[in-house]
Amino acid sequence: MNTSKKLFEKRKARVRTALRNAANGKMRLSVFRSGKHIYAQVIDDVKGMTVASASTLDKEVRSNLKKTSTIEAASFIGKLVAERAVKTGVNEVVFDRGGYIYHGRVKALADAAREAGLKF
Repeated sequence: MNTSKKLFEKRKARVRTALRNAANGKMRLSVFRSGKHIYAQVIDDVKGMTVASASTLDKEVRSNLKKTSTIEAASFIGKLVAERAVKTGVNEVVFDRGGYIYHGRVKALADAAREAGLKF
């Protein structure tokens, strides 16, 4: 029987496979969300390193937010990771939503990253 964890991992693998085929050398904006926090990284898969990252655990972020598990927090993280990525010279990425549905906090992060200058 498939548990929700197994189904999540299958969905995540399916998304990653599709991204590898569509990336054409672009970097990947990866999202992880937990019950309390949200994390975003721009990853260069060719070199195997993180170019830019942001999360609700950062001290500068925590001082600007009341709660870290809201759509507003996700928007703030999306904007911040996009600014950091553009500062390092990354303008185009592919969006890796992991196994999460493109809805709520994940969608808010993606929209904010687009508004801040990332293209995907």
